[in-house]
Amino acid sequence: MNRTGHTDRDDRAAGTTRRTRRTGAPPDRRPRAGRRALRREVPGTVGVLVDPQDFAAMRAYQTFPFDDHAAYLREVEGLLQGFEAEGLHTSLALFDPAEFGEFCAEHRLDPDSADARTRFTAEIAAAGATIPYTGQPLDRLLPLLVSRVVRRATWEYATVLLADLGACADCGQDIGGAAFDRASHLLLRLLETAGPGTHHIVCSIRSTDDRLLAVLHTRQDGGRPPVLSPAEGTELATVLAVGVALEAPGGVVLRTTTPGAPDRVHGWRLDRGSLLPLTAGEVFSAYCTDAGTGEPVGPEPDVDYRAGFDIGAEEPRPHH
Repeated sequence: MNRTGHTDRDDRAAGTTRRTRRTGAPPDRRPRAGRRALRREVPGTVGVLVDPQDFAAMRAYQTFPFDDHAAYLREVEGLLQGFEAEGLHTSLALFDPAEFGEFCAEHRLDPDSADARTRFTAEIAAAGATIPYTGQPLDRLLPLLVSRVVRRATWEYATVLLADLGACADCGQDIGGAAFDRASHLLLRLLETAGPGTHHIVCSIRSTDDRLLAVLHTRQDGGRPPVLSPAEGTELATVLAVGVALEAPGGVVLRTTTPGAPDRVHGWRLDRGSLLPLTAGEVFSAYCTDAGTGEPVGPEPDVDYRAGFDIGAEEPRPHH
C-alpha cells in the first residue's frame, strides 16, 4: 500500500479504466438496466385531494405548490398517465388534511413540508383504502376511491362494534365472533342458491348510531364457485354480523343480471339471525324508496321485482 492509501491493485484498476475510455470500449450497462427493471416492480401511491374543501385546507401550507383545484387534478392525471406509460404500478389514496394534521402531530413532523406529505401518503397506502390506476379517466376513478374509503371506514366501525360486545355472560362464547360466523354462513348460502349470473348484493343494517351499508359484486357461471372480492365479502359479512349480534333491523337485496333477460331483484329481512324472504311487493317498496329521504323513487325499466327465495340457512343461531 502506498502513502495515499490506495493499493497497487487500485492503481492498476484505475489505469485499466483510463485505457478503456481511450479505446472507446462500451461500459457495462447491466447495473443501470437492472435498476430500471427493479423500478418497474416497485409500486407507488399518489395521495389525491378529491374535495375542493380539502384542497383549500392544504393551501394554508406554503410548500403546497397549487392554487387551483381543477389545475391540480389535471396535474395528478398527467402524473398517473406518465407512470402508466413507464409500466409502473400506481394506486390512488384519499388525502385527508385533518388526518394529515393529526399524523404530523403524532410523529412530530413539520406539516408544511413535502416530506411530511410523502410519509402520510405512505401511511394511508399501508391502511389498504386504495384503488389501482390502470389508465381510467380521473373523473370516473375518484368516485370509486371515495366509495372504497367509505366502505373501509364502515368495515372498521363494524369490526369495533363486534369486538366491544365481548363474551357471553352465560357460556363465555365470543358474541361478535359467533355473529360473524352466522353472517358468513348466511352469505355463503345466499351465494350458493343465487344461481348463475352477475350478482350485486347490498346489506343494510340500522345500528344504534347510524345506518351501515355494505356492497358485494360476484359472478357465477354454472356449477362453478362464485367469483368475488375477498375484501367485499368480509365487509358485507361484518356488517351483517352487526345486525345478527345486536338484533338490529336490516336486510339484504340481491340484483342479478343475465344476458337477454330483465334484471331480477330479490330481498330478505334480517330477523333473529335469519334472512327471511320478502314478498315481491315488499321488494318493490324497498328498492323504490330513497334510503336517505324515505321518498319514493320511480321503478327502473327492464327490472323484475321478485320475492326472496329460501336460502336454506337453518343452523344453530347465536343465542346471545
